[in-house]
Amino acid sequence: MSHLLLSLLTIGSCLCAFSSAVAAEQQPPNIILIVADDLGYGDLGCYGNSLVRTPHIDRLAAGGLKFTDFHSAGAMCTPTRAAMLTGQYQQRFGRHLEGALSGKHDRETGLPLQAVTIAELLKQQGYATACFGKWHLGYQPPWLPTSQGFDVFRGLASGDGDHHTHIDRSGNRDWWKNNAIKMEEGYTADLLTKYSLEFMEANRGQPFFLYVPHLAIHFPWQGPEDPPHRVAGKSYHADKWGIIPDPGNVRPHTTAMIESLDQSVGDILAAVRRMQLEKNTIVIFTSDNGGYLNYGKKYQKISSNGRLRGQKGTLYEGGHRVPLLITWPGTITAGVTHQTAHSVDLLPTLALAAGIQRADFQTDGLDLSSLWQPGHTLGSRNLYWRMGDNRAVRSGHWKLCSKNGGSELYDLKTDLGEQQNLASEHPDIVKKLSHALKEWEEDVDTSAKPFNK
Repeated sequence: MSHLLLSLLTIGSCLCAFSSAVAAEQQPPNIILIVADDLGYGDLGCYGNSLVRTPHIDRLAAGGLKFTDFHSAGAMCTPTRAAMLTGQYQQRFGRHLEGALSGKHDRETGLPLQAVTIAELLKQQGYATACFGKWHLGYQPPWLPTSQGFDVFRGLASGDGDHHTHIDRSGNRDWWKNNAIKMEEGYTADLLTKYSLEFMEANRGQPFFLYVPHLAIHFPWQGPEDPPHRVAGKSYHADKWGIIPDPGNVRPHTTAMIESLDQSVGDILAAVRRMQLEKNTIVIFTSDNGGYLNYGKKYQKISSNGRLRGQKGTLYEGGHRVPLLITWPGTITAGVTHQTAHSVDLLPTLALAAGIQRADFQTDGLDLSSLWQPGHTLGSRNLYWRMGDNRAVRSGHWKLCSKNGGSELYDLKTDLGEQQNLASEHPDIVKKLSHALKEWEEDVDTSAKPFNK
């Protein structure tokens, strides 16, 4: 072989290698969004819990960016899902999304089909998209994920199902494959993990968006070794919690669920490593709302919200301050941020990372990518919550809670546990935040979209 030909072949090989490297760099990142259900701020080792084992999630925290001041859009399941997937306050889509959709009363409603989800945006960019888990934004077609940008859906449509038998609290079979019921045996977290690994393997050659909204640790409180509870054809609205031998201490059951959730995260992360996709994959882990500390007088010691006041269903910090971990090796510097962030921030962050232009989507959120490197901050803005007659607004370190016609003002910088009501001492701040809250309500209620097809 001549020296000239050898040189040309060498140059050609280098150019091919360079082109492949450039193509790899230009390919949009894979996105894995894992959402726990009812997981409290203090339920994980990396958030200070020494009584539960979460080694895989803790490693995720150590290798990525851990948020200490991240908030779900709602203090219940449905609202946060609507806001997280659309990047807009759920109130913009109607007040039926302000609380949890009910299989008893809301079977003919859901997230409006006009709403543009992150899955729809990513699908237009060439992403393969999948939802494996709890949807809770509509109980039947056309309100299921396949109408909102997801290529495939496996899991439950309702707010809760038996983790073993997949029967919802109304006694319906609730395990879907796309738009049809297809029951399958197995523990919910294990099935969702299996589907996730299969989807990743099938789509490893193209960008993918994997949304895994786990059912754990929502009731019925069942670890992998706890017995099945529900059978088809029987109502469980008055008996929705599972088989709990000691209602005064539900913690053994939820601990088993947390550890099962952690194993699922570990298996997904191991698959990312095995497929050598780490540097081109964004992984996000969060919760849809705070945890239950108790449920009525009967069920106690359920979850942990750390030092925070309140629990799921309340607009105190324990209802909506939740874990958030984000990793993207080589792009995000590992560390801890105390910047205030919110569910609506995920869509703009992910859309822009995928190369979608800012003009191509609407959002109430902020792009979090300025935090990928230390020393940066987010722009200032107010955050708002409303659920029924309860309202809250956050402005900097001040938080105003409005309920039962009264106002409570807390300085979260010095009083994270919201124990000292400073409303009488700072009437000017109460007035200012009350006015901001009123303006926000007028805005979101005016833009609310019809939800009937």
